[in-house]
Amino acid sequence: MIRTQISLSEEEYEAAKQEARRRGISFAELLRRSLRTMLPVDEKKPWMRFAGMVESGDPSSSQRIDEVVYGHKD
Repeated sequence: MIRTQISLSEEEYEAAKQEARRRGISFAELLRRSLRTMLPVDEKKPWMRFAGMVESGDPSSSQRIDEVVYGHKD
């Protein structure tokens, strides 16, 4: 991952922090997801258009993906 720096107004920063808290994700993850919505989809990976679209509200859902997607773990 590459680290970068951006400038935001106080209003943008506070609104983004509040939205990240509401979603149960980090501020950085909120910005990454937002950026992905603006970038063109890599046509070599058509499934990528759906990356990050499913939100369970559970911050540990990535560790329990089978349960989240299928409702059970094999």
